[in-house]
Amino acid sequence: MSKTYQIGVIGGDGTGPEVIAEGIKVAEVVASKHGFGIDWCDYDLGGARYLRTGEILPDGTVDELRKLDAIFLGAIGHPDVKPGVMERGLLLRLRFELDLYINLRPVKLYPNVDSPLKDKKPEDIDFVVVRENTEGLYAGAGGILRKGTPHEVATQESINTRMGVERCLRYAFDLTQKRNMGNKLTLCGKTNVLTYAFDLWERAFYEIAPDYPSVQTDYAHVDAITMWMVKNPEFFDVIVTDNLFGDIITDLGAMIQGGMGIAAGGNINPNGVSMFEPIGGSAPKYTGLNVINPLAAISAAGMMFDTIGETEAAASIDAAVTTALVSGKIESMSAGKMGMGTREVGDFIARLV
Repeated sequence: MSKTYQIGVIGGDGTGPEVIAEGIKVAEVVASKHGFGIDWCDYDLGGARYLRTGEILPDGTVDELRKLDAIFLGAIGHPDVKPGVMERGLLLRLRFELDLYINLRPVKLYPNVDSPLKDKKPEDIDFVVVRENTEGLYAGAGGILRKGTPHEVATQESINTRMGVERCLRYAFDLTQKRNMGNKLTLCGKTNVLTYAFDLWERAFYEIAPDYPSVQTDYAHVDAITMWMVKNPEFFDVIVTDNLFGDIITDLGAMIQGGMGIAAGGNINPNGVSMFEPIGGSAPKYTGLNVINPLAAISAAGMMFDTIGETEAAASIDAAVTTALVSGKIESMSAGKMGMGTREVGDFIARLV
């Protein structure tokens, strides 16, 4: 084998370990066929560990993860852990400490997958959202004064640096060129109201644009973006936006592509380790029932291969997912309605890669 990659595995909570197992199953077959190896490194992180030990993310674990080639994440979220504890203590901390400054979300309607958008076909829904992932309102700046009193004050500040904005924009311009599809990059913002933050985004966007003469630039307010994503998703090739707006519009994107069961994403550091995951949550009510859809996790493995440079392996996973869906044997993207179990879907894709 030409190379062996060190890939960290965080199965996490609920159905996370189940879908990750199917992603690993497919990835192993693909790696063998394409002549490279994978050394999987398991990490016991998530709500279950927190309840058991009180630990969320030990400092030494962050240092270990930083040295890997990639991280494969299942899902984080336990019903017995207060909302926000794991999100800030694990997910956001990994984004900040590993500098995962790009959240990458393909929005792609596969053949034979139902979209809630009437008359829209796969050729109409095939775009990518590039979300800034370490700044904005999620940076954690702000606080509460006089909490619990009638005079309580809460502030949450959006932090936008020229460095953070520009590196996100350049990633989006580069991606638009690499896709070579519509060659159109749309900045999603709110310049008419958020006049400070998005003045910076808009100025940087148009100052960078001359470096990419083949890319057509466009701008739309976030409310217009949501409207056009529903009415005419074919308008979009690549959308770039800040942390909050990206978080919102990517969930809308998941719905128009057929649901969370098919939506994969990446948290990218182009110069370091990156983390890949299915977008759906831990879905604890389905744990252990062999009914959860693993296609998003399998597609996330494809994104992971593409990012570490195994582009042919990545393409084979995408092709296998497409072939499986065209066959009609996977009847639905919804848990318990697929026509086969979680493990059987993984077996099916593994035979096709």
